[in-house]
Amino acid sequence: MELKDTYKTIAFSSPETLFKEKSSKFFGYAYPIQSETEVKPIIDGLRKQHPHAVHYCYAYQIGTGAITYRANDDGEPSNSAGMPIYGQIQSFDVTNILIVVVRIFGGTKLGVGGLISAYKTSAQITLEASEIIEKTIDIHYRVSFDYKNINKVMRVIKEKNIEIVSQKMEMSCKIEIICRKKNAKIVFDVFNSMFEIEIKQL
Repeated sequence: MELKDTYKTIAFSSPETLFKEKSSKFFGYAYPIQSETEVKPIIDGLRKQHPHAVHYCYAYQIGTGAITYRANDDGEPSNSAGMPIYGQIQSFDVTNILIVVVRIFGGTKLGVGGLISAYKTSAQITLEASEIIEKTIDIHYRVSFDYKNINKVMRVIKEKNIEIVSQKMEMSCKIEIICRKKNAKIVFDVFNSMFEIEIKQL
């Protein structure tokens, strides 16, 4: 079984989408995010953009191995908004993403079933309007060695086509490298077996 070392996310923020149900308006937005701290400023921005809205419901998922997720109903009946949005994140198999659906109430109650359907549809339309891309899961290593071993290290980097993130070349050298998860163990083992060369995952 091949190690899965790619994941799907969105390339950039989605265009605004609009879904209408019984004169309620559901505005959908998707954002690529890396951490939970990005969520609040985005929601705050949408509150300013839609001051007449009643609910700013959202769901996000972050991570590839250990997943962090949250679904927020923001005052709608329990599990009628956040979870249907999160369900679409799972259904499209994307991560590192925040989807917000802003509801402007149109005067007619939709009932729990109607809300679930509306939030799900809004999230789905938003994801369909987003550019979904595949990214590789990368592992960062730091290789430390004395300058006299530079040729050995550089030969491996060239042979294995490893990307260098940063390098500090003095008497003792440090190179930060990045490689795809599926190649990471091979790269680690090569450097680890070399004399006077130390490799450490960052």
